[in-house]
Amino acid sequence: MTDQETRAGIQLDRRLLLTGGVLAGVGGVLASTGIVMLSAAFASALRRWVQQLDQPPSQIARHKWQQARTATTAGVQAWQRTSPSAGE
Repeated sequence: MTDQETRAGIQLDRRLLLTGGVLAGVGGVLASTGIVMLSAAFASALRRWVQQLDQPPSQIARHKWQQARTATTAGVQAWQRTSPSAGE
């Protein structure tokens, strides 16, 4: 290696760098557009599904929460009735 080669450092092809940067930018824009379109399709489908429900999701969630609380209470009471320390 000569002294000139070590001082020059790495030489990059600027046209190749520019082309790569432009392609990466275009790819990013296309990917972002695709993500927006997918999100819009999912949101639209979700909106139609919610409109077809008999009850709004908040009422369904409230009902399921009440069922879980009732089942938990029943399980705790059954466990307490059958545990050996319950008779003491």
